Amino acid sequence: MSLDEEKKEEIILPEKEAEVLEFEFNEDGEEDLKKTLKKLRADLKVCKAEKEEYLTGWQKERADFVNYKKQEDDRKTNFSESLRERILTRFLSVLDSFNMAFANKEAWEKVDENWRKGVEYIYAQLNTIFEEYGVKEIGEVGESFDHNLHHSIEMIPTDKKEDNHKIAEVIQKGYKLGDRVIRAARVNVWEYHEKIEK
Repeated sequence: MSLDEEKKEEIILPEKEAEVLEFEFNEDGEEDLKKTLKKLRADLKVCKAEKEEYLTGWQKERADFVNYKKQEDDRKTNFSESLRERILTRFLSVLDSFNMAFANKEAWEKVDENWRKGVEYIYAQLNTIFEEYGVKEIGEVGESFDHNLHHSIEMIPTDKKEDNHKIAEVIQKGYKLGDRVIRAARVNVWEYHEKIEK
């Protein structure tokens, strides 16, 4: 074995196990070692920069995915609520028909009692379903007019100042689903006018 062969050493880098670096130590051995270390430091710096870039990219993609899942869940919830609202809105016309039948008390009282009780029971079942889904009636005689909840059909003059802008008559009931109005109540509203004395 020659002296040069004895001075050869192998260094295996953990990041690049397949790459083997050979050093030769001679009179300029220190200079070669400095060059090699400089190269290794530069390679390490590049690897760290790549690692940071990949980590940042992965974290960004992870955050984007979490946001996407949240948006998708929101879309599903909104779609479900919208579908429920559409279905319930379709049944409002059935409730209106019941209310019109009950409004004519004279005619309703003439209907066979057993048949009348059966219809009233069906009406109660329908109302129970609406209550289970959080549907509430809006529009009561005497409450203050609110353009977010009520749709004014006619203004009725009154000489009572306390009745000004209050509901005089409910033409068609309105309904809310949770906090959202699914149908505004159609109402007639009192409008105060001072009496002019002659």
